[in-house]
Amino acid sequence: MIQSPQEEAIFLGIDTGGTYTDAVLWSQALGVIAKAKALTTRHDLSVGISGAVDRIMAEASVDPADIRLVSMSTTLATNALVEGQGGRICLIMVGFSQSDLEKADLKSALGSDPVIFVPGGHDVYGRPRPFDCSELEKLLPSLSQEVTGFAVCAYFAVRNPEHEVAVRSLVHSVTGLPVTCSHELSAKLNGPRRALTTVLNARLIAMIDRLVTATEGFLVQRNIHAPLMVVRGDGALVSAAFARHRPIETILSGPAASLVGARHMTGLDNALISDIGGTTTDVAVLEQGRPRLDPDGATVGGFRTMVEAVAMRTFGLGGDSEVSLDDNAMKPGIKLGPRRLVPLSLLAADHGEVREHLLRQVKAANAGRQDGRFALRTGIPARMASGLSRSEAELFERITSEPQPLDRLLNSVSQTAGINRLVARGLIHLAGFTPSDACHVLGLQANWDAEAARYGAILFARRKDGAGRPFCDTPEELSERTYRALVRRSSEVVLETAFAEDGHEGAEVVSHLLVQNALERRHGIAGIKLEIDRPLVGLGASAPVYYPAVGEELGIAAIVPADTDVANALGAVVGQVRVAVEALVSQPTEGLFRVSAGNVLADFADEDEALGFAETALREQVMLLSQEAGTDEAQIGIRRDIKAATVEDQRKFIEAVIIATATGRPRIAH
Repeated sequence: MIQSPQEEAIFLGIDTGGTYTDAVLWSQALGVIAKAKALTTRHDLSVGISGAVDRIMAEASVDPADIRLVSMSTTLATNALVEGQGGRICLIMVGFSQSDLEKADLKSALGSDPVIFVPGGHDVYGRPRPFDCSELEKLLPSLSQEVTGFAVCAYFAVRNPEHEVAVRSLVHSVTGLPVTCSHELSAKLNGPRRALTTVLNARLIAMIDRLVTATEGFLVQRNIHAPLMVVRGDGALVSAAFARHRPIETILSGPAASLVGARHMTGLDNALISDIGGTTTDVAVLEQGRPRLDPDGATVGGFRTMVEAVAMRTFGLGGDSEVSLDDNAMKPGIKLGPRRLVPLSLLAADHGEVREHLLRQVKAANAGRQDGRFALRTGIPARMASGLSRSEAELFERITSEPQPLDRLLNSVSQTAGINRLVARGLIHLAGFTPSDACHVLGLQANWDAEAARYGAILFARRKDGAGRPFCDTPEELSERTYRALVRRSSEVVLETAFAEDGHEGAEVVSHLLVQNALERRHGIAGIKLEIDRPLVGLGASAPVYYPAVGEELGIAAIVPADTDVANALGAVVGQVRVAVEALVSQPTEGLFRVSAGNVLADFADEDEALGFAETALREQVMLLSQEAGTDEAQIGIRRDIKAATVEDQRKFIEAVIIATATGRPRIAH
């Protein structure tokens, strides 16, 4: 049988996670040809990428010219939102008031970042209000020195985006910095939520740009001349240039790719999919072979965005989660995350002096507040440090690319807040004891420096409970409790997702005493037994360590596929390009039908004529968008949703929403 070019082509899949960068070579004819992992190097992402890709290229003896497509997924954007990281941006609100900041968690998302209000915007039918940019123009020169980018949201910009376009042109001409407009990200109403989505997008631009630049640079160095694609949060593929402009759409990119990979590896139609990484655990339900999309937009880091993505619940729980004590009880328990730390075992594997500092602290007569903690720079460009206070800037100046113990770095307790601020800005890493370290102590993992992990466990075990006693007697006891805490929390997040899918308030139900007793197999005269109707698929490099125990705790089959460690990278190469655009046909006055389709605004006297024009405009727009997104063979589908009412036996048109969707395989190198 003659194989098609698509079947013969070799694809390279890459997944850049918070801890590991994975790579896989795959073809339609042969399946997985080779796979490898390397540590993600945040200071220079190309180092981690080359570490994984060079290994599989050598293992499979593949000529770079044989690779026809490169596709990548990433959890960097998701992790940044979960951990509250990102660049400092300025939000420009056109036609909104100060009170709008109180809606949709917008004020919380902005934090201390500046916001400017500009008169203007439009009404629901796209008619303009008085617009004035003079005050903004005066502020831009000084703002350009304080921020890394701008987010622009205008009132009813989805009906007419001309004021957003005008502001973008002005900001670009004065500052040269990246600008995100809300109408480019969503066609849905709800200005404050659109503004929130735009703010998060603007924060992520530099991060995704660095990832794409690093990947493109590596491919050029290795003589791999193939299109580069990125997985979006809905599992679709888009070109790297497309993703660069809309990085918010890559939130849940890694989890979406893992769902595609899980379906490909197991062939299961119905399953609970739980993907554990270094920073997060992502849980979703596979129903009839497809992941469900969240109609209300993805929620990440506590913020409800307008990004269409898989209905995935993301929790700040991973192998590198910060281990801390829950001090609210006389007998404190272990608390995990949501912040990621660099595991001590990993840090010591790269920096031998870390072990010496840990040993010094272990030998000290008294336990210190900062024992087992280190700080080092992430290596992101210095310009990203704009907007720091004087004390924060001085502290940042003293931190280097080499890990420094906090007990010697910090001069006062008040500087701890400064350290946390630098972590939140993504400027420095904190290192400390994590579940990965606990697994090294217990012999469940052997990737890095087990001796450093043991020292970290000794230091943590010496912490005092409410009665002044050491928290644990031995490092093994602490490590076992940490491991069990992660297994229990993993079971809870799987259950929480299952309950939420059934329409219950997942977190509240899981915290109920009866459910907790069921998890612990503890029953009185009466009790309940948990039953889940489908298997659990555990994904991620550490899934074999935790998920058999999670399945046992939940009383269901736990499947950990052979290629679970590269599920994301595999999912990245088996997907399709899919983009959609939307138009609204409204009726501002009787007998007038107004079409709003992207930048197109047109009026018609006839309903059918307006609908036909809208469809034609959308076909042209979605075809261009699909080519920009990376496919030359798009199939276009049109869906109409017409709302009308019958009044005194007469049909009254209200409005119509028309959606055009283009789907196709990504273009490959010839």
